[in-house]
Amino acid sequence: MIEDGRLRRGERTRTAVLDRTLRLASVEGLDGLSLARLADTLHLSKSGLFAHWRSKEALQLAVIEHARQQWINEVIHPALDAPRGVRRLWAAHDQRMALYESEKLPGGCFFANTYFEYNARPGAVRERLVTELADWTGFLTGLAEQSVELGDLRPDTDPTDLAYLTDSLGVYAAMQAPVLGAAVTCRRSRRALLGHLRTLATDPTILPEVT
Repeated sequence: MIEDGRLRRGERTRTAVLDRTLRLASVEGLDGLSLARLADTLHLSKSGLFAHWRSKEALQLAVIEHARQQWINEVIHPALDAPRGVRRLWAAHDQRMALYESEKLPGGCFFANTYFEYNARPGAVRERLVTELADWTGFLTGLAEQSVELGDLRPDTDPTDLAYLTDSLGVYAAMQAPVLGAAVTCRRSRRALLGHLRTLATDPTILPEVT
């Protein structure tokens, strides 16, 4: 029982540290993270952090996994509650915009920022980010393919192109948000994708009106 209590406390500490580290990394990037600096910032002992992560790279990979789980909880799971087909594809983009608007990450989009940060840097961190990008674009492509198969979108719709456009509008909204504000950029991003989806839809009335 004592050991179980220690494990639970350790896991709570680890989760709390990753929450705060993810927020910090969304602003300052992954490369700026170090166990020593993080200990000072979070007012924790360096030895305590070393108990969870033995290196800077281990911490970086843990932050990426934490960001992935946040994305699953905040974007993917809510989107999957929408009806199958184009409404689910739209929901994925809409939930992504909602995450940006929530400002849970002060830097806007952790993944968009770190993709640019590590785009030309070989190593385990870049490889993991490449995997995350492939998983996300694969998810969007699958939703687009499903929308065509169900007859929600015209048969000549290219699912790969539509997934690329959807993600591009998301990234552009995230990049402009620090300058124009998330409310402005997310509204424009929603309008752009929704307008395009309605031109491809066999029955545009199943989608919201463009406002």
